[in-house]
Amino acid sequence: MAQKDTSTKKPNIFVRMGRKLKETFSELKRVTWPTFPKVVKATCVVLVVVLAFLVVVTGINYGLQALLEVLTNIGQ
Repeated sequence: MAQKDTSTKKPNIFVRMGRKLKETFSELKRVTWPTFPKVVKATCVVLVVVLAFLVVVTGINYGLQALLEVLTNIGQ
């Protein structure tokens, strides 16, 4: 019987998870984090865009609802 070659065997799951965590933290040290004013500015931009879309979608919804009421009241 031939013996299995143990040199190509994968390390166990905990060793692999530890290596992955180590790599992740070393990558996070290289990240350039934004300053607080940039974060506030980006957050404001996102909120303004979301509110603009809210207004547009609400207007379309109201218009389609009015159109549906006109179409359903034609025969009366």
